[in-house]
Amino acid sequence: MPKQPKQTDAKWYVIHTYSGYEHAVKTALLQRIETMNMQDRIFDVIVPEETEIEVKKGETKELKKRMFPGYVLVNMIVTDDSWYVVRNTPNVTGFVGSGTIPVPVSPEEVDRMKKRMGVKDAKYKSDFTIKENIKIVDGPFVGYDGTVCEIDDNRGRLKVLVSIFGRETPVELSFDQVRKL
Repeated sequence: MPKQPKQTDAKWYVIHTYSGYEHAVKTALLQRIETMNMQDRIFDVIVPEETEIEVKKGETKELKKRMFPGYVLVNMIVTDDSWYVVRNTPNVTGFVGSGTIPVPVSPEEVDRMKKRMGVKDAKYKSDFTIKENIKIVDGPFVGYDGTVCEIDDNRGRLKVLVSIFGRETPVELSFDQVRKL
């Protein structure tokens, strides 16, 4: 009787897809795993994404941004059958590796990626530039105009020079407290 594979024998592999089709590939692959009874060989499919907070025109939006566009991670035991199921999923162009042999991703790299995906603090993305003129729309300096002198995308904050009593004074504000002029 052949030895039954265990999930502990599985490794993470990267598959290349057409960019923009990562979620379609994940859905199709999960369906194929079910219909072709590959649950004992293919265990998980992940589209690596992280949350980014974008501030445009004073509006804050949370976006999911793909960390590696065109790539999907698959946790599997590579056999001829499991390789065939993944490789012949629509919009999959192949495994990342040398030739037809997939190369597993190191467990440390997968852990780093999962940590990055699970981070609760979203990264901010803004369309502000240094020396740009802005108007303060919230907080104690509402109504003042200023000039951006520092941008901190990690914290979602700006340092703005505001003219108070004829002197330039630096004020720290969040992205949603200002608007472009």
